[in-house]
Amino acid sequence: MRFAVSKSPPVMVRPSSTELAPAPGKTKHAQVQLSSWDRSYVGFQVTALLLFDGPVNQPVEAVKKGLSRALVHYAPIAGRLATDDEEISLSIACTGEGVLFVAATADCAMADHGGLLDGAPFSAGLLDDLAVYYHPAARRTDPLLLMQVTEFACGGFAVGVTWNHTLADGDGMAQFLQEVGNLTRADETAVSPPLRDGGAVSLPLLSPPVVAAKQWLMLIRGGMGLAYMDITIPATLINRIKSEYKAAHAGDGGYCTTFEAGVAVLWRCRTRAIVGDNYDPSTPAPLAFFVNVRKHVRAVAGFYGNCAVAQVAFATAGEVAGSDIAGVIDLIKGAKDGVPDLLNVMHGGRGVEGVGEMGEEEMAAVFGYNALMVTSWRNIAFDRVDFGGGVPARVVGRWQQSTIPGCMAFLSCRATADAGERMLTQCVREEHAAAFLDELHMLAAADASVLSVSA
Repeated sequence: MRFAVSKSPPVMVRPSSTELAPAPGKTKHAQVQLSSWDRSYVGFQVTALLLFDGPVNQPVEAVKKGLSRALVHYAPIAGRLATDDEEISLSIACTGEGVLFVAATADCAMADHGGLLDGAPFSAGLLDDLAVYYHPAARRTDPLLLMQVTEFACGGFAVGVTWNHTLADGDGMAQFLQEVGNLTRADETAVSPPLRDGGAVSLPLLSPPVVAAKQWLMLIRGGMGLAYMDITIPATLINRIKSEYKAAHAGDGGYCTTFEAGVAVLWRCRTRAIVGDNYDPSTPAPLAFFVNVRKHVRAVAGFYGNCAVAQVAFATAGEVAGSDIAGVIDLIKGAKDGVPDLLNVMHGGRGVEGVGEMGEEEMAAVFGYNALMVTSWRNIAFDRVDFGGGVPARVVGRWQQSTIPGCMAFLSCRATADAGERMLTQCVREEHAAAFLDELHMLAAADASVLSVSA
């Protein structure tokens, strides 16, 4: 069921004080130098959609005012990208130009649309209705953040934010939204004093070839025909995998996390679906997943720039499709354990082993359709944002489709918290979607679990 959403013309929300963000053209603007990690994501857009069933008085105006107040403390978010005269160095100019803001209303109560709060699979159409996007990608002259607040007839509301990933990673954006929530509630207590300067964190410098390689991987690639699916991996399946892994490692104390179990299910089922019965087991089938490395690089509390590394589990199709789930979990564990070594390698001016030296054809072969990229929101604090009516009943995400098939995993949903783990996927082509779901159903069938899915 679709409902009608009326969107007002966009406006710019600027900082409520010009103390930290001078008016355009009046004074020289403060500059925030971007790290090589930030530059890897220039123009790449990500969306978070937060659904609130706890009413707030005039939520559109309340959030708008809170946003304006928060921008005083987060001046770079109201700024624009800037380059030096040679267009080599990239920075954010704190111009105070503001955040693009759209006020919207929905012609129904949240309860009238069962799919919103009860955990039913979320459609791409609903994401289109409840957020605003860059088209087709973020440009350097665009606002770094876009926000839409949609009020429903019941008093519930949705807050959709889309941002240029060069500004912040998911943890950084969740920190900012928590601050917007605090100031919307007139709570002056900061989540953490915000810091965007690269001096607040000791990030290894990525070499130009590595930055270029990561930018190439983030480019929009048309024609892949990836199917959008919202699936739930049943909790009974996750718990069985964790229990069996722990029992098998009773002697050494080994255990399996929810992240490892869920991603192992996704990776193996997806690999089996795309390779079919007659396949070359030596074909690359790598898994890439993002790891927040703030603790590894001693980031100062409150730093909201990009501080997540893409770790890669290099494996062949035979190793993934031909292994049991425990074997796939071990591949993931090995990659996770290698994060400190990866950072040491990066401090030496390199990135993922050999990636910076690959040409486009080799990159396409290794990180093309056979690869899978997973972004976990399990420990990102979007589910702790509160604008005055309580934390969100549901969090949904969307990312710009790039060269690598992907999954946004472990999304918060109060109604289905006990049922399983939510995954928004664009990881298989339409012709492999049925086989992918069959693989998932076969694993879930062992527990008589119900796999929730929507395309």
